[in-house]
Amino acid sequence: MMQQYRSNSYLFGGNAPYVEEMYEAYLDNPGSVPDNWRAYFDALQHVPAVDGTESRDVAHAPVIESFAQRAKANAFANKASSADLAVARKQVHVQSLIAAYRFLGNRWAELDPLKRAERPKIPELDPAFYDLTESDMDISFSAVNSYFGGETMTLRQIVQALRETYCGSIGSEFMHGSDPGEKRWWQERLEKARGKPSFTAEEKKHILDRLTAAEGLERYLHTKYVGQKRFSLEGGESFIAAMDELIQRAGERGVQEIVIGMAHRGRLNVLVNTLGKMPKDLFAEFEHKAAEDLPAGDVKYHQGFSSDVSTPGGPVHLSLAFNPSHLEIVNPVVEGSVRARQDRRGDKAGAQVLPVLVHGDAAFGGQGVVQETLAMAQTRGYRTGGTVHIVINNQIGFTTSDPRDLRSTWYCSDVVKMVEAPVLHVNGDDPEAVVWAMQLCMDYRAEFKKDVVLDIVCFRKLGHNEQDTPALTQPLMYKKIGQHPGTRKVYADKLVAQGVLTAEGPDEMVKTYRAAMDEGRHTVDPVLTNFKSKFATDWSPFLGKKWTDSCDTAIPATEWKRLSEKLTTIPKDFSPHNLVQKLYADRAAMGRGEINVDWGMGESMAFASLVASGYPVRLSGEDSGRGTFTHRHAVMHDQNRASWDEGTYIPLQNVADGQAPFVVIDSILSEEAVLGFEYGYAAAEPNTLTIWEAQFGDFVNGAQVVIDQFIASGEVKWGRANGLVMMLPHGYEGQGPEHSSARLERFMQLAADNNMQIVQPTTASQIFHVLRRQMLRMFRKPLVIMTPKSLLRAKDATSPLAEFTKGEFKTIIGERDDTIAADKVKRVIVCSGKVYYDLVRTRAEKKHSDVAIIRAEQLYPFPHKAFAAELKKYPNATEIVWCQDEPQNQGAWFFVQHYVHENMTEGQKLGYAGRPASASPACGYAHLHQEQQKALLDQAFAKLKGFILTK
Repeated sequence: MMQQYRSNSYLFGGNAPYVEEMYEAYLDNPGSVPDNWRAYFDALQHVPAVDGTESRDVAHAPVIESFAQRAKANAFANKASSADLAVARKQVHVQSLIAAYRFLGNRWAELDPLKRAERPKIPELDPAFYDLTESDMDISFSAVNSYFGGETMTLRQIVQALRETYCGSIGSEFMHGSDPGEKRWWQERLEKARGKPSFTAEEKKHILDRLTAAEGLERYLHTKYVGQKRFSLEGGESFIAAMDELIQRAGERGVQEIVIGMAHRGRLNVLVNTLGKMPKDLFAEFEHKAAEDLPAGDVKYHQGFSSDVSTPGGPVHLSLAFNPSHLEIVNPVVEGSVRARQDRRGDKAGAQVLPVLVHGDAAFGGQGVVQETLAMAQTRGYRTGGTVHIVINNQIGFTTSDPRDLRSTWYCSDVVKMVEAPVLHVNGDDPEAVVWAMQLCMDYRAEFKKDVVLDIVCFRKLGHNEQDTPALTQPLMYKKIGQHPGTRKVYADKLVAQGVLTAEGPDEMVKTYRAAMDEGRHTVDPVLTNFKSKFATDWSPFLGKKWTDSCDTAIPATEWKRLSEKLTTIPKDFSPHNLVQKLYADRAAMGRGEINVDWGMGESMAFASLVASGYPVRLSGEDSGRGTFTHRHAVMHDQNRASWDEGTYIPLQNVADGQAPFVVIDSILSEEAVLGFEYGYAAAEPNTLTIWEAQFGDFVNGAQVVIDQFIASGEVKWGRANGLVMMLPHGYEGQGPEHSSARLERFMQLAADNNMQIVQPTTASQIFHVLRRQMLRMFRKPLVIMTPKSLLRAKDATSPLAEFTKGEFKTIIGERDDTIAADKVKRVIVCSGKVYYDLVRTRAEKKHSDVAIIRAEQLYPFPHKAFAAELKKYPNATEIVWCQDEPQNQGAWFFVQHYVHENMTEGQKLGYAGRPASASPACGYAHLHQEQQKALLDQAFAKLKGFILTK
């Protein structure tokens, strides 16, 4: 009986609050509680539920009731020893103390090299908070739920182990995750090592070598190129040691490619000391001696680079993405590039290609594209097997070092908790801890294929750039920095004291690096100069080609018939929605030539013909599977499906044996990050038709940075070709200010140097040909398509089968020869888009037989030859009118008027018909929309007035 009492005394009713706390720990991690507790709680898992079934997770009320019943049944409960009960309570409190350190110990970690901040008051980390006193320190408690090395330890040993593990140079955050296995993984690795790495003498020398290189480059540049911007890494040199470890450990684990995205801070250092750029080439850029073979070019700290380095696991290809000043915008671009490389390799798990993103502390916590990119991390269309994030945490941002002004969270990295990513905060003055933390990050990513963060807490010795004086706003911080000897010196002195190096050893390393700088030779050993992977992308066929609009994009009638039959065949055991079944029945009739082809069928046949010819197609956007306006239905959904994991059928994945992949993705509700991702994908994969579709055209406003910094200017700044397609619904349908306009004028303003194509097709055959042309021409330029809304189902916009089996994309569409007498034409109306059909109807109603209408289907590059040929058909025309739906200060008018004027003949006058200038893209009142539409159509046929340009 006494044995039974001892085994159950902890269940005494008075202990219910403590036992419930232990049960909470058990539910979170069964291995975190002692064996006797775990056995008891395991038994509770099989208590019958109300409905008689077995319940895995027991509600607290039944648990407490069970405790009470056991207490009543225990004949010795009232005789319980107060000493035993006290021990039981204290054991629970010890478990709570351990849990507190795992959650909050990072806030007592010694992270700041400048030692400015006082340790915050966190009562939960004080044993006294749990009624544990000095008299308890030498009492042994169970430690089986920890990895400190013993089943029992004194409280003093436990507290010491906790503080060594969680309050040293590494502050870990992983308990916010929901996966018990991941939490145990971190606990085991951190607690077994007590938060301290163990390196050999040679490994320590190598770490110092990397610190010497990092500091050596910065001081060399600071001395030789006084006053020039370089965004120095001084104060954060441990970052270079971390990058070296990342690459070597990645290679050991089978990674063959690493794509790096980072902003300015330390970028030149990475180029030279990580990727192996020749110092002499960097010096040439400082001395303005570098070759200038691009129309615009860019500053040296925006430049990308690639190289191949040797690792224990074989060669690893390194790519540093080009990055503009809009710091974090490179994040989704890198992820897209990585996904393209993974797809090319068939690397579905992300084991062979690794994304690495380097952040500044202020940008990481402050810029929304970080959150948007994280939101894609585990989605099917965008995941890349986990990203390694590194924060160069200067503790100051731009000029703000007061956290009250810098952010609203404790850490700059708190945004990653939305995807439960673990974070290791590390003191940059402890390079061994930094390198070990990187090892842990790499091992975690390899094991769980999820994002992980290494936050290197350091400082910035100089200003935001080398012309800045940060002491103007941060005098106290920069007094501390001025007294700091530098991370390399701190670590070198440590190694000398340990006997790893002689007193002269660190200085010899400095001299050796300085000699390499003077000679302009490699500082990374070994860089592979002749290695080429079989998975490398060959852009050479697409470069240096002369622009051409012409391309034979028709397909033979037999191929059309074969593909359309495959495209419109639905499996017999599949039950689509009745509306979808009717749509596909109509498409089958279109395939047979029985009725004209509509927009959705024209687009689908373009995709089908491309994948059948070996060109992959990737289409993403919000609601892209069905299409925002339900015109596409590329993904069918079985109305009788049993779960989300079954019951879909994608016809475009089943049009030909051995076809190329067709991928359609319903994206997260993001424009900026998703468009950046698709740009990155297209940048790495020229042979895939990569398309991003805006749900409404105006949504593209949220991605303007991607358009400005990458799509429009990437080629002239960095020489990076890209064939990304943007589909932007555009058209004035009376749907209000935003849902009318894709801001055509913004793209026209960005158009120069043949940098992109801007088209507004108006028929099904035109969308067919322009999509095929994008892949069949042997050059790659971004393609912006202003896609219609009402025309998706308009009979006028359908095309006969013959327009698909012959011909090509028409940049200009004039009148049919039998429509109007050319010699009687007095006025030519030039337009683009849906307004063409409104003009044709108005002309018929008003019986204007002396007016010709020309459609400009390609607005940039403007097709001068084709347009001039159409104008020449009307030698007696004295008036040219540009007509558009958009307000006068928007749309194409201000840009196209110069193109039109250039092709006019002497004596001709150019006028405008359209909405008056407006601060809003469109009105929000249906009746006002109709009035404006009628007015602009009347104006197109009325006497010229207002602004008139004469040739």
